[in-house]
Amino acid sequence: MTKKIFVGGLPIGGGSPVSIQSMTNTPTDDVEATVRQIRRLAAAGCEIVRVAVPNMAAAKAVGKIKEQIDLPLVVDIHFNYKLALECIEAGADKVRINPGNIGEPERVKAVAHACARKNIPIRIGVNGGSLEKHLLEKYGGPTPQAMVDSAFGHIALLNRYDFDDICVSLKTSHVATTMQAYQLMSQQSNYPLHLGVTEAGTTRMGTIKSAAGIGGLLGLGIGDTLRVTLTADPVEEIVAAKDILKAVGLRKDGPDLIACPTCGRTRIDLIPLAKAVEERLQDVKKPITVAVMGCVVNGPGEASAADVGIAGGNGFGVLFRHGEEVKRVPQEALLDELMALIHEIP
Repeated sequence: MTKKIFVGGLPIGGGSPVSIQSMTNTPTDDVEATVRQIRRLAAAGCEIVRVAVPNMAAAKAVGKIKEQIDLPLVVDIHFNYKLALECIEAGADKVRINPGNIGEPERVKAVAHACARKNIPIRIGVNGGSLEKHLLEKYGGPTPQAMVDSAFGHIALLNRYDFDDICVSLKTSHVATTMQAYQLMSQQSNYPLHLGVTEAGTTRMGTIKSAAGIGGLLGLGIGDTLRVTLTADPVEEIVAAKDILKAVGLRKDGPDLIACPTCGRTRIDLIPLAKAVEERLQDVKKPITVAVMGCVVNGPGEASAADVGIAGGNGFGVLFRHGEEVKRVPQEALLDELMALIHEIP
């Protein structure tokens, strides 16, 4: 089990629920726009939010942003330790920085001591595209072990100043390399792990890559917090993250829709029906499994684990609970009858 750290009041690691993160894409010094986007993310289910801090104007906006939001706030720093110090004093809940990139030891010491004084953890963010030159030469490229070695190098710099309140990420845009790096890190340390496949792409392919990489690791019991990175509205990252957690059984905060892939036995226009059910379930918060099946011959039995479901026949449909038929209704009434059945569930 990984060690537990706290970002604001939210625990990460140590058996805590896997948390969902995202990052704003507004200019951080535009406080109004950034706060507005953070509130949208929170409404979608985001639990930790990160802002970029490329300059002092952004750093000075952190305190104003923090005053207006309820989510723990992470600041993303590259190279300039003074920006980290400014954000720490402004009330940031976590700092994402690589100690090896901020210069001389006294700078690392200053950041480590400032975070320790405020009980703020640091995320070491290793990226396969920006590994240290000596590691690339040693391993011949951004291999999983090269990434793990990079993480331990940054950890050692913080440990030198008695700082160990650390979270680690090891991201590349290559799913298999990312998964192997996290597996190695999990075997070699107990630091909480922030999962992600970086630069994953647009909504469709980015979600697929993230589901494969993040979902695969979560299925192995690896990972404490995650961000799905998409070239899209950040709110879409939250939707994808929640779906991944539901798919691997780590979240049950809404319906889980299962549907058969259709075959020659299908006797109903299943694809639009399944989409219609999915849309109607958006407003349902019950942690139930709902099945949409194509035939009454095998459908109810194959979906017997579902709390409730429907299956199509010739001109009619069947409603069922846990595989047992409830009643038969005309096909055109199936959707409304299903929703009525769902609303009866406590």
